Amino acid sequence: MSRIGRQPIEIPAGVTVTIEGGKVTVKGPKGSLEKNIDSCINIEQTDGKLIFTRKSEIKEVKSKHGLYRMLVSNMVDGVTKGFEKSLLISGVGFKAQKQGEKLILNLGYSHNIEYTPPVGITVDCVSNNEILVKGIDKEAVGQAAANIRAFRVPDPYHIYGVRYKDEIIQKKEGKTAGK
Repeated sequence: MSRIGRQPIEIPAGVTVTIEGGKVTVKGPKGSLEKNIDSCINIEQTDGKLIFTRKSEIKEVKSKHGLYRMLVSNMVDGVTKGFEKSLLISGVGFKAQKQGEKLILNLGYSHNIEYTPPVGITVDCVSNNEILVKGIDKEAVGQAAANIRAFRVPDPYHIYGVRYKDEIIQKKEGKTAGK
């Protein structure tokens, strides 16, 4: 049995989970999320808990057991607490600002980059050098943060660019003078 897949998910107060065929819908105070679950995984809702079981012991089914349990767990966490990723901008003259829903990034290119977040994701500028990406869908928040980071990946020699707040980048030594 999968160590992650066999753990039940506690359903907090104010959250409703509906299971219809292979579709799981989670509704909470922050919104609603839906996910299609493979038919090889069974979901049972008893006593305010979700219990996941698998139909066979094939390797692919075993891996999906833990996967779908975590996906539904992230949905429950998202509609109650939400998710956020923090990005830092470093570099001379590099900055970010918000205009309405759009994020305007000045990252050393000849033009400013305008980023419009997808539906359900909010982007805030805490300061000129810090961006906060928030939402209820963990996958969408991570993808939006990765898209913003991809505009200017950190340079290992000067560490200029956009990086995650908890990301550690090893600084490389530049060329030394010739003889």
